[in-house]
Amino acid sequence: MANDRVFAIKFAKVYPMYVQKAERKNRTKEEVDRIICWLTGYSPAQLQQIDQETDFRTFFANAPALHPNSALIKGVVCGVRVEDIEDPLMRKIRYLDKLIDELARGKAMDKILRQ
Repeated sequence: MANDRVFAIKFAKVYPMYVQKAERKNRTKEEVDRIICWLTGYSPAQLQQIDQETDFRTFFANAPALHPNSALIKGVVCGVRVEDIEDPLMRKIRYLDKLIDELARGKAMDKILRQ
């Protein structure tokens, strides 16, 4: 039941928080967008067209394709190992959280994007 509440969160409400977190650490909105596009397969233009009412469930359901290297994302977010999360949608959300955390910590983009 708790997952349903997370899945219902509007992407448009969380996106500015991702950008703020990055900018507080001298990173850019463009880097946040690049991470989101890399993970989800959205183009930058598609990302800008996402409806204000789109929740996480719809955001990831409509994503063109999860990047094949997303399985390489490992680590802890909110005290939980992302690779151990069983629910596929929650894992995708936590992948995104983890990538934004890495950006805010100053990690190089090619390492964040698992290249």
